[in-house]
Amino acid sequence: MNMRVGLGFDVHAFAQGRKLILGGVDIPHHQGLLGHSDADVLAHAISDALLGAARAGDIGKLFPDTDPAYAGADSMVLLSCVANHVRELGFDIVDVDSVISAQAPKLSPFRDQMRENLAHAMGIDVDQVGVKATTTEHLGFEGREEGISAQAVALLLKRCC
Repeated sequence: MNMRVGLGFDVHAFAQGRKLILGGVDIPHHQGLLGHSDADVLAHAISDALLGAARAGDIGKLFPDTDPAYAGADSMVLLSCVANHVRELGFDIVDVDSVISAQAPKLSPFRDQMRENLAHAMGIDVDQVGVKATTTEHLGFEGREEGISAQAVALLLKRCC
């Protein structure tokens, strides 16, 4: 078997007048994340983990922020495209795990919906997707509530035939 592991990381600053979207869920909060797309750091980190495991670059290579076609893009649609691209390269998605670092808002009530949305976008079972959230105990930019980061790891299996 040819197994591959990829690591993804993304970060976005908070901005007024934007929705906070994480894992495809619109989270009630007084500010959202700044970005060219909908700035879903979780979907972006997972996309990069999948692409990294397939040795296929990163999300910025596929969907550059200089391309106006991706302005305001739905990151779940982008994640679905990434998952399809990875499959076209001959890989099956075995497992994805992730963690969101945010001081606020509290994310645990939205975890199950995030897992379902992410699984649906990738075309895998919800049992193959892990989502965790943590604070940074008021340390760093996340702790000062300046933004949110996410990390993800993906395990892929190369199809032999």
